[in-house]
Parts: sequence; C-alpha cells; structure tokens
Amino acid sequence: MSFWNNLKKPFFVMAPMADVTDVAFRALVAKRGAPDVFWTEFVSADGLYHTREIQKMSDAENPLMRDLIIGEGQRPIVAQIFSNKPEMIAYATKLVAELGFDGVDLNMGCPDRSIEKQGAGAALVKNPALAVELIRAAKEASGLPVSVKTRIGYNKESLDEWLKVLLSANPAAITLHLRTRKDMSLVPADWELMKRAVELRDRVNPNVLLIGNGDIKDLKDAKIKIEESGCDGVMLGRAMFGNPWVFAGRESEDTPLVEKLAALVELAHDFEKIVPAKSFAILKKHIKAFVTGFAGAAELRAHLMQAESAAELERIVLDATKL
Repeated sequence: MSFWNNLKKPFFVMAPMADVTDVAFRALVAKRGAPDVFWTEFVSADGLYHTREIQKMSDAENPLMRDLIIGEGQRPIVAQIFSNKPEMIAYATKLVAELGFDGVDLNMGCPDRSIEKQGAGAALVKNPALAVELIRAAKEASGLPVSVKTRIGYNKESLDEWLKVLLSANPAAITLHLRTRKDMSLVPADWELMKRAVELRDRVNPNVLLIGNGDIKDLKDAKIKIEESGCDGVMLGRAMFGNPWVFAGRESEDTPLVEKLAALVELAHDFEKIVPAKSFAILKKHIKAFVTGFAGAAELRAHLMQAESAAELERIVLDATKL
C-alpha cells in the first residue's frame, strides 16, 4: 500500500514551489510542524536524462539533482517532475524511486511559457490523451504512487471533461489548483468548483484522493475549505511564506518578530550549507515574507536584501535587534 492510503483525513500538504520548497526550506518547516506530505520543487525529466545520460554529469555536480535531496524528517515526500515525453517521465520516475522518494507527482498545471513550449505543464490540459499516457508511463516505471497537480482548465473552466480524463488514468491523488491557466493567480481560486469535483470523483473513481489548492490563508482556513467542499486534503503554498509554523496551526501574526528573524537566519545558514550551488539571491523572496508588518520593516528589509551570505544576513539581524 502507498503512503496515500495511510494518511488520516483531512490532511494538509506542502505545495511544490520553484525556488522555495528546496531541502533547506523543507527543513525549516519540518522542525516547526511538518505537513502530512512534503513536495520538492519541480524538476525537468528531460533535463535529468540529458545531464545524467548524455552529458554524463556526476550527480554531485548536477544542478538538477540538488532538487532531489531528501532531508531528515521530511517524510513522506513526493518528487514533482515534468515532461511531455512518456519515456522521459518513465526515466525520471525510476530515478526518484531509486533515490528513495515516497511518490512522484506529474506537473500538469505550470503556466510558465518556457514549460508550455515543451508541451508540458498547463499545456497538457489541452492534450488529454498525452496526459493519460504520461500517467501510465509513470505508473509502469516503478512501484511509486503517481499523483497529478493541475488546474481546472486552460483558457476557460473545463473541470468536468478534464477531471474525468485524469480519473480514468487512476492516479493515487489529484491536486486541483482552482484556477484556469488563463487566470494565472490574478483572480480568486474558485472553491465552489471543488464541491463539483468531489461529486464527480465520487461517481467516476472514488479511489482517487482529491486535494484542493489556491488562496488558503492558514490551517484554520484550510479546514473550513475541506468542510465546505468535501475534498480529502488541502495543499498550502503562499501561506508558508514567512510562516513555517503554518502546519502547526500558528498564524503569522501570532509569532514574535524575534522568532521570525531567527527562523530567517536559520534558513539562510541551512540554504548556504545544504544547497550551496544555488544563488543566495533566492532568499530575497523569503526576506520579503519574514520581514514585514512592523515599524522599521522596510528599512531592515532593504538592508537585508544587500546581504550576500548567511553570516552577513545574521550580522544585520543582530545589529537591528541587538540580540
């Protein structure tokens, strides 16, 4: 049985977010109240094949492999991959199984144009036959449970047609970001559609878990959305920014500033130590999230944005707070 079968409902999972949910950030969250399921950033299946098999790059120097590190206390964990080629999906699924991941997730919702040009991400909403083929390729490649993260349509909502296609392929779980590709994140997530999705799932394939995603503020809000819609779980994304305590049920405003700044410093040191190949500038989005909502935040934030190392960031924090 897969880990999905053992999850107590309702469950709350971490969203896969590029340049956010790396192993260092996952470690920060894990220590403060772990989600029921961890997710990696998404990784190109094609890229994994070409760097490892064509370029013969060692895993130690491979920049894509740094996104497939499993940290202590980060279980169960799902690796998210993307491609429009079944053979590449099969290759990457076998790889993440060998690396010890608990599941593999296929990205069928990313609106990034460079991903869509490859026929992957949200472009797959327009190619349901290929989407089914990719799910089957992943399922046949290993014993890992296969899940899908997607949207409710491309240029317009097409939930009924699209969800039926995905259910027919029998993945372990489907995460629905309750916006279309055209919507991006410019309109509110339509949680009313989650009720319809659950009703459809119950008729077509009740064995597939449904996870809702979009505009979740905190754990309290997630529980309300589950109660109202009937979905099995909720995926939290932006709610994690500046609040690694979110899965423990703590709201951002309930956390003392000194604790937030200490968490930011810890993240910076772990980031530098665990994923040194990545640019330290990636932490700027976390600085924006942690350093906000108090007198002098703008000035401190501007100063921290200039930091080029964890030690420098820590010195700025210590000078500002006189800890």
